Amino acid sequence: MLVEKLLKVALLGSSWVLWILLALSIFSIGAMIERWWYFYRHRDDIDELTEKLLGLLEARDRDGARGLLGRSRSVEASVLVPAMRYVDAGPDALTDEVEAQLVKARQELERGSTLLGTLGNNAPFIGLFGTVIGVIIAFHQLGANQASAAMGAVMGGIAEALVATGVGLFVAIPAVVAYNMIQKRVGDIEGNVTAMTKQVTALMKAQAGGYSPARDHAESGSGLMPSEKPGRGLAALADNPN
Repeated sequence: MLVEKLLKVALLGSSWVLWILLALSIFSIGAMIERWWYFYRHRDDIDELTEKLLGLLEARDRDGARGLLGRSRSVEASVLVPAMRYVDAGPDALTDEVEAQLVKARQELERGSTLLGTLGNNAPFIGLFGTVIGVIIAFHQLGANQASAAMGAVMGGIAEALVATGVGLFVAIPAVVAYNMIQKRVGDIEGNVTAMTKQVTALMKAQAGGYSPARDHAESGSGLMPSEKPGRGLAALADNPN
């Protein structure tokens, strides 16, 4: 009794499965376009931004550093802006704030990726379901009619049923590719934020210890050792003329 009822449902056709796949493909394409536009709008030269930020922080220009990050369109800058208020509180406080802001930003970065991942995993099965329904209909026609007369119709029905599997794969493959690209971009952004944070905290620790990377670089470029001071050699000669 149950099999007969399920057979009646299956005989209604598999075209509705194709309509579902078509609707899912529209949502998938929309999510891809939205994510592409989001990452396009928030692109920036992170290496240049980091160099300028470190230069301002080394000069202890906190307001300039906040303004630089505020003018940047990058996600990395939006994560670091709230953390700049903790620069004077120490490296640990700044790192904790960056991590908290990164958790919030990740929710926005991964928006739409759940849909793409779900479609990539399940669209082939939806298409396969439509194929199974089509094969059931084809064999039902074969059993209800003369084999010689129904064979052409059955083969055509099976070929039509296989289209559902093809459409399912057509929806799934781009969704999987887009999902992997989004995850790669999110990983790159998190890596940039981590690198920038480590560079800023390293500068903070150096300044707390009385070390200036820019001064050391200038002295090294002039041919002097970092511990040497200009004029020290002349003073030594004056004290010890021989």
